[in-house]
Amino acid sequence: MKTCVLTLLLFLWPFLALAQRKEYVELQRDIAILQDQVRTMQRTLDEKLAQMTLLVQQSLDSVNKANTSLAVLENNLRDRLREQEKSVSQPVAGINSKVDQLSTQMLALKESIDSLNVRFGKLEQQMVDVNTAVRTLQAPPVPPGEGGGPGGASAEQLYQGALRDKNGGNLELALKGFTDYVAQFGGTTLAPNAQYYIGEILYLQGKHAEAVRAFDLVLEKYQENDKTPDAHYMKGMSLIKMNQRVKASDEFYTLIKRFPESELSAKAKAQLKAMGLPLSPAKSKRTR
Repeated sequence: MKTCVLTLLLFLWPFLALAQRKEYVELQRDIAILQDQVRTMQRTLDEKLAQMTLLVQQSLDSVNKANTSLAVLENNLRDRLREQEKSVSQPVAGINSKVDQLSTQMLALKESIDSLNVRFGKLEQQMVDVNTAVRTLQAPPVPPGEGGGPGGASAEQLYQGALRDKNGGNLELALKGFTDYVAQFGGTTLAPNAQYYIGEILYLQGKHAEAVRAFDLVLEKYQENDKTPDAHYMKGMSLIKMNQRVKASDEFYTLIKRFPESELSAKAKAQLKAMGLPLSPAKSKRTR
């Protein structure tokens, strides 16, 4: 019986070997096709990355030109103000009109720069996504059963995701992300920033009363942080939109008193001047 089995195996051995060799050849061909597809995808991603890099460079050039234009405009403003101060005979109303015109031009230029910054943020995020895709393709595949389990995002992931949505113009997603961050990680160092961005997004959406409440939370819950001056200023701006000029001026006076050397203090003084109010709260009371 054993002799018959051995004879049968010897007879079938060439056919089995031929079948195994055919499978091996087909496997090699499939691997070669897969490698070719990966190389094609890598080449496509490299081309897209080069295009993104070019777009970012163009955006940087545009921002630099805008900054140069802003500096020239500021120098022209100073020169014109000096000329107006030397010329006493010209009406004060004419001076104020020209200053208002120049301020309007500077505001329009600042809005253009902000728009360029938003575009730059979008391009930067696209580059990050492309780089992530490249690293994913280059990394070895994860064996079955070794992947991460389900779970919520970390504090850093939640904050950075909301910040990317805000810079990309996705205000609703950003508002939800920052709100979730404050609710889950309200005791972290980035919580004041997240609460401030909630108010800023509400201000951009025209929800000024809600924005005031959000900025109040920054000032009350996180009394000393980097966003305190910003919260004072944006609360005052929200109150102006609500036609509450007295409360807005009080907020600007508080900002000037607490942070006299900050850039926002200078902006608060400009807002008081535009409202026709003095830069001192004591003088303001006498005027009222």
